[in-house]
Amino acid sequence: METNSYNPFSLAGKTILVTGASSGIGRTTAINCSRMGARVVVTARDQSRLQETIDEMAPVEGGHCQCLADLTCQEDVKRLLGELPPLDGAVLCAGNSVTLPLQFGTREKYDSMFEVNFFSPVELMRLMYKKKILNKGASVVLMASIGGTHSYMPGNGVYGASKAALNSVMKYAAREYAARKVRVNSVCPGMVDTPLIHRGVITDEQLAEDAKKYPLGRYGRPEDIANGVIYLLSDASSWLTGHDLVIDGGFSI
Repeated sequence: METNSYNPFSLAGKTILVTGASSGIGRTTAINCSRMGARVVVTARDQSRLQETIDEMAPVEGGHCQCLADLTCQEDVKRLLGELPPLDGAVLCAGNSVTLPLQFGTREKYDSMFEVNFFSPVELMRLMYKKKILNKGASVVLMASIGGTHSYMPGNGVYGASKAALNSVMKYAAREYAARKVRVNSVCPGMVDTPLIHRGVITDEQLAEDAKKYPLGRYGRPEDIANGVIYLLSDASSWLTGHDLVIDGGFSI
C-alpha cells in the first residue's frame, strides 16, 4: 500500500446512521461522514432542513438515504427500523436542552427531557442491536455532554441528569454488545455554538462572557465534535469501547 493512500480514519465502504441530522452537531456530522466516504442515512423531524443537509453531503456510490422520524414516537421508530439498511455505525445526536434551576425541575420537566435525551436513543440502540441491524464490528456513538458527567453548572441539573444516564448506559452497552464486536462510545462536548444555544434564554453578551471560561478561548464548533465522532466510527478506534470522549476546549480542567 502506498503511504499516501493510508487513512485509518476513512469511512469509505461504511454505512452510517445519523439522527438529529437537520441541524447543529448532527448536520455537520452527517456532512463530514459523507466527505470521509460513508454512505449516510439521515433522520430528523423537519423535511426541509433535512433536505438542506442532504444537499451539502458529498455524493457516494449508492447514494444517501433520508427518513423523517420523531424518535419519541413508537410508530416512527418502527418505520425507521424497517427502512434501515445494515449499519456499520450509528451516531445518535437527536436531543434537547433546558436551563432550569432544580427548584423548578418538576417530574414533568424531567420526563420530557429524559424522553428525548435518554429513552429515545437508548431504545433505538437496543432495537438496532436486537434486530441485528448493526453489523459485526459496528460502532455506536452516543451524544452525551460534560454537563452531568464532568461539569455541574447551576441550572443544568435536569439536562445534565439525562446525559449522565445516557453516558452510564453507554458503558453497560459496551460491555454487553462486545459479544458481537459492536463498539459503543460517547462524546461529551462542552458548549458548542449551534442554534440550540441561541434561543433567547441566554443573551449573546452572556454567551460571549461565558466563552472566556474556556482555556482555548472559545466555544466549540460543530466540526470539532464531528471530527471526534468520525474517529470513533472509524477503524482508527477499533480497540476503543465504553469510553466517553470529552471535547470541551479544556473547560473541565
